[in-house]
Amino acid sequence: MANKYRTHKCYELSEKEIDREVKIAGFVENIRDHGGVIFVDIRDDSGVLQIVSNDDTIFYGITRESSITVSGTIRKREEEDYNDRIKTGTIELLVNELEVLGNSSNVLPFEVMTSHETSEEVRLKYRYLDLRNPKVKQNIIFRTQVIDFLREIMKKEDFLELQTPILTASSPEGARDFIVPSRKYHGKFYALPQAPQQFKQLLMCGGFDKYFQIAPCFRDEDARSDRVYGEFYQLDFEMAFVEEDDVLKIGEKVFYETFQKFGNGKKISDTPFPRLSYKESMERFGTDKPDLRNPLELVDLTEVFEETTFKPFKKVTVKGIVVEDIATKSNSWFNELVDYASSIGMPGIGYFKVNEDMSFAGPIDKFLSEDEREDLIDIGNLKPGSVIFFIADRNNAYKYAGLIRDELGRKLGLIDKDEFKFCIVKDFPMYEWSEEEEKYIFTHNPFSMPQGGMESLESKKPEEVLAYQFDFVCNGIELASGAVRNHDLEIMKKAFSIAGYKEEEIEKRFKALYEAFKYGAPPHAGMAPGIDRMLMLLLGEENIRETIAFPMNASGSDALMESPSEVSELQLREAHIKVR
Repeated sequence: MANKYRTHKCYELSEKEIDREVKIAGFVENIRDHGGVIFVDIRDDSGVLQIVSNDDTIFYGITRESSITVSGTIRKREEEDYNDRIKTGTIELLVNELEVLGNSSNVLPFEVMTSHETSEEVRLKYRYLDLRNPKVKQNIIFRTQVIDFLREIMKKEDFLELQTPILTASSPEGARDFIVPSRKYHGKFYALPQAPQQFKQLLMCGGFDKYFQIAPCFRDEDARSDRVYGEFYQLDFEMAFVEEDDVLKIGEKVFYETFQKFGNGKKISDTPFPRLSYKESMERFGTDKPDLRNPLELVDLTEVFEETTFKPFKKVTVKGIVVEDIATKSNSWFNELVDYASSIGMPGIGYFKVNEDMSFAGPIDKFLSEDEREDLIDIGNLKPGSVIFFIADRNNAYKYAGLIRDELGRKLGLIDKDEFKFCIVKDFPMYEWSEEEEKYIFTHNPFSMPQGGMESLESKKPEEVLAYQFDFVCNGIELASGAVRNHDLEIMKKAFSIAGYKEEEIEKRFKALYEAFKYGAPPHAGMAPGIDRMLMLLLGEENIRETIAFPMNASGSDALMESPSEVSELQLREAHIKVR
C-alpha cells in the first residue's frame, strides 16, 4: 500500500522526475509572494524543495513550520532561478493539491534556520523546533552514524554486546550518585550507575571473554563545556585474560579508525599513540590531559631558586615556560597574560626578556644572582629574543603552569585546529592525601590493580603506589579512562583498607565482587571512551550539549520537560519519603 503522505523525499527528486506526478511531505520553511506567483520552500529530513502555484488560494492561511503534504508535477526552473545551494536547485514542484497536516502558530519563538543565534535556554525549551534546523539535526544523525561504526569495530574484534542494569547499588566511583527510593523496601534506595564497573567485572567472572555496550552513565556533578550534567554515554568494554597493552591496542584501534572515518580529513596521530607516565605529563605539561598540538613545555626551576633571596620563589615549586622570539611583543600583550593569570587565581606572573647580549630585561632580574642567571640560560636554553615566564606556588604550581601554557598556545596561534593529537597517560598514583577528609583516597578507579600487587601495598608509602590506570587524551580533552582491574580478593581488601575501608564495609558495599573473587576470577582489564566528548571533537563543537538530542542546560534543569519537578504527596508516601 502506497504511503498516503508522500511518494518521495525532497532530495530523491531530480531532473529525471520532470513531468512526473509526485507527492512530498515536510515543514514549510519559507513563503514568498512574487506578484501573484507564490513560492514555498518545503523541508524534510533529507533536504529542501521549492514548490510553486499561480493559485494563491492553495496557500491561503499557510504558516511557516506547519507540516504539510503536497502533490503536483515536477518541472524545470527557469535558468536564472537556479539555486546552487541545494541539490534540488534546478527543479520545482507545481502544486495541484495541498493539505495542512499540522498547523503552526504565526509567532515562532525563534527562526528555525538561525536557531544557533538564540539563547541556549530558549533553544532547549523548544528543542523540537531547534532540531528542525538542518545543522542541529545533522549533529544527531552524525551521532547515530558514529555509534553504528563503533559497534562495527567492536563486533569485528569479537566483542559481545551485553546490557547491564540501570537500577543498582551505590558505589564509590568518584562522583555523587543519583539515588532512587524503593517503594517495596522501606527506607532503602537504588542508585543509577555512574558506570557499569562492577557488572562488567562480574561478566568477566562469569566467563565472558569480551564484552561491550553503549552504556548510559549517571553522575550528579556540575556541567562544563565538555561534560553534561546528569547523564552521558560511553563505549564501555572489558576483556578477560589480558594485560594493559592488550586494552591499549583496542583503544588505539577504536580512536584511530573512528577519527579517520569521521575526522573530516584532519591529521590524526599515528598508532601507537605516544605513552606518557602521569609524572612525565605533569612535569612537561602541568596537566594529565596535555594538548600535544602545543609545542611549549615546562622547565622545572625549583632547584635553581633553592637559595634565592627573592621571596616569592623561596620554598615553593617554580616552573618556567620559555617562548622564543616574542620579546618584541607590546606591553599590552604581556598585560593581557598578567590579567589572565589573575583570573585563574594567581597573584600575578613574573617574566623577563632576553636581550641580544644575553642580559635580562625585567623587574625580577635585580633579585637574581649570577649563578641563577647562568642556570636559567642553561636549563631554559635561552636565546636572544626569548621570554621566560615564571609560575611559583606552594601547592598549585603545576596546575597554574599548565593553564598558562594553554593560554600562551592560544595567544601565539600555536594550536593546529586541523589536527587530532592523541596520547596515552598512564601509571597514575593509586592514592592521594585528602586534606578535607584527613586520609588517603583513591585518585582514580578504586577497582584498579596496584602495580607490584600486594608487595607494593605493603612496602611503599600510599602516595608512591602506582596503579595500572590510563587515560586516552586528544587535544587536551580526556576521551577515555581504563585500567587493569584488581581481581584478587586479598589485594582488594588491602587496597581499600589503605583508603579507610574496614573489611566488613568492603564486604557489605561490594558484596558481589567480594564473593565473585572467591571463585577463580580471571585477570581482566577494560576502558570506556566517552561518546559525547568524541562527538564534540569530531564535530568541532565548543559545547558538548550540541551533540545530544535532548540535553539538560548547564545548571542541570530541563526547560523542555520542566524537570526536576515536584511529585505528589502520594508518590512521596509510596516511596517512604518526607521532604525536609
